[in-house]
Amino acid sequence: MPPEAEEADPDYRFTLANERTFLAWMRTALGMLAGAVALVHVAGNKHASTTQRSLAVVLACLGILICVTSLRRWQAVQQAMRRGEDLPPSRHPLLLSVAVALVGAAVVVLLLHGGGRL
Repeated sequence: MPPEAEEADPDYRFTLANERTFLAWMRTALGMLAGAVALVHVAGNKHASTTQRSLAVVLACLGILICVTSLRRWQAVQQAMRRGEDLPPSRHPLLLSVAVALVGAAVVVLLLHGGGRL
């Protein structure tokens, strides 16, 4: 950190808002992981199709990615607030929207071509 970059504690309301945002991303990650578990275990682990397992892996990887990137985002925002800098831009919403839309489209295609079963 350069010596000219002074840090000060931000208003606690901003710190708490940053924490709430982080926790919202954690809930999203947990939702992805729960979806992955449900895809495999609804049919029974031994009877899960390759498609179900593939979608479960994609959802689990999304959940893990969200965990890692949201922690880094929380830290970057906290540091920017301490230094009185502009908040760093975020690509989280765009990337998550595209990823969930792609998974949703895959599910629709598979349901239409698979006779209603994944």
